[in-house]
Amino acid sequence: QVQLVESGGGLVQAGGSLRLSCAASGRTFSNYDMGWFRQAPGKERDFVGAINWSGISTYHADSVKGRFTISRDNAKNTVYLQMNSLKPEDTAVYYCAARYYGSTSWKFWGQGTQVTVSS
Repeated sequence: QVQLVESGGGLVQAGGSLRLSCAASGRTFSNYDMGWFRQAPGKERDFVGAINWSGISTYHADSVKGRFTISRDNAKNTVYLQMNSLKPEDTAVYYCAARYYGSTSWKFWGQGTQVTVSS
């Protein structure tokens, strides 16, 4: 089992920045690809970004490309989501997720952290 705990959410004005963190425990962190997802009220959960186990490869959804950056620190068992130039439409609960490297399904999920962007 992998336990994931997100932090860093909050209320920010449009144009502002936040950095989300996701601390992992329970298994060897560097064996897992990590991802960020978000879910706005009344909408499905959407992919935001992912980073492979080594941190060499990253992927970002088109809606956040150029504004959000995913990174990881395997020594600290933590994955980050730096969010800049935030927009009201970025308001959502943000979740981190883990999948064993080479797997296609996100098996482990955090409880989520709320991000609210005011206009």
